[in-house]
Order: sequence, then structure tokens, then C-alpha cells
Amino acid sequence: MTDLSRPQGPRIVAVANQKGGVGKTTTTVNLAASLVERGLRVLVVDLDPQGNASTGLGVDERDLTTYDLLIDDAPLDEVIQPTGIENLCMIPATVDLSSADIELMSNEKRSFLLHDALRQTAMDRYGWDYILIDCPPSLNLLTVNAMVSAHSVLVPLQSEFYALEGLSQLMLTIREVRQSANPDLRIEGIVLTMYDRRNNLSQQVEQDARDNLGDLVFRTLIPRNVRVSEAPSYAMPVTTYDTQSQGAMAYRALAGELMEKHNKVDA
Repeated sequence: MTDLSRPQGPRIVAVANQKGGVGKTTTTVNLAASLVERGLRVLVVDLDPQGNASTGLGVDERDLTTYDLLIDDAPLDEVIQPTGIENLCMIPATVDLSSADIELMSNEKRSFLLHDALRQTAMDRYGWDYILIDCPPSLNLLTVNAMVSAHSVLVPLQSEFYALEGLSQLMLTIREVRQSANPDLRIEGIVLTMYDRRNNLSQQVEQDARDNLGDLVFRTLIPRNVRVSEAPSYAMPVTTYDTQSQGAMAYRALAGELMEKHNKVDA
């Protein structure tokens, strides 16, 4: 039975694509920072053993991680870490997470561990508006955990040849999760990344995506931008590193579009 005394929880969005190098972590970090700029409270859950979202937000020294949350049921106040940006926190990851798939196989609730962790009553006091989950670049048990726990999946799609072909397996996984464990799971949308307006191929990929996927494709296009590439080496989102860059403005526009979808207004 639903506990009506509990506050409405945050919108949980899994950022996923089984193909690496499409801007998944970059989108997670910069979308989170852009939502915070608009007055919202955001938690990033790093579910990628590479831990790039963690280092990209300057969370380097970490004792407890998503591994401890999933495997050892570590308390939230010990795994949630502050970043250098007010109202933006994260649960970091390290390479330890790479063994989680094997360790989780014997757990009968293996697909629901993240779902249960993010919905415990201890989460209420943080007052998150959004939780963004940075998934690993594969369709493994960690990604399934993200999809089971999420309300929706946001898919970064690189503006390159064969981009759409790689979506079929991801869509199949989303359908399987919807049929088995999370019937309310939806596709939040497809965001085109590394877009070059001077490149005919980028324009063709955009046209193909909009023809095939219609309104699922966000209006916002994330450009190929050197500032976006440089920002992680300074442990900053691009919105902080170069606030007026094309990349920063694009991620702000994406945040606005996402908020518009959910009828959230600037705080």
C-alpha cells in the first residue's frame, strides 16, 4: 500500500546506451549541473565501474561507493557525497563495481537492489528533484538495476553512421524490463550528441532519428564542442568550466526541455 504521508519522490532517469563513447557520462554530469542551476536538487548515481562521472564532478577520495550500496546495503548518509556544486550530490563508483555483476547473481533480489536503495525512507530528507543514473556502456545486470529503479531512460545518441542501428538492442532490453519488472518504465527521449551542423552526416542522422522516432528525439542538439571535452580534466561540468560555451548553453537548453516535460518550474 502507498504511504500517503511520504513526500512525492524524485524523478529517476537512467542515462543509458550500450555503445561507449556516445556522451553518456558527459550528458549525465552536465544535465545534472544544468538542472541545479535552475534551482533543483539533484543526485547523480555513478553505476559505471570506470567512475568517470565521479571524477568529472571532483569526487576523488571516496570510502563507500555504489558497490557498497548494492552489495553491503551501506547507509545512504555514508555513500552520498557532496560535489563542489551546491545542491548537487553523488553516489560515486570505482572499479570495484566491475565485480558486482558476478556477486549479485546469487541474490534473488538482484535486479531490485538499486530500486530498493533509492526508495528507502531515509531518502526523503534529502528532497531530491531528480536522480540521474550514469549506466555502464553495456546491457548488464547493473544497467538492468538502473532500469528497474528508474521512471524513464534517456538515451544519448552520437551523430554518426550506424547510430540508429545500435538502438535496437537497447529498446529490446527496455521492453523486457517493462514486461517483467518495471511496467511503468518509459523512454524519456533520445538526445543527439557530438552534433556538427557543418557536417552533412550529422544532419542526415538527425533527419533519420526524427523520421523514425518522432517526438522521442529532443529538440536540443548537443554540439561537438572542445570545452565539453576539456571540462572533465578540471573535474568540472562545462557549465562551470566555460559557462558561455556552446556546450554549456546546449545542456541548459536540454535541462529546460526536460523540466518542461515534467511540468517542473524554476525554483
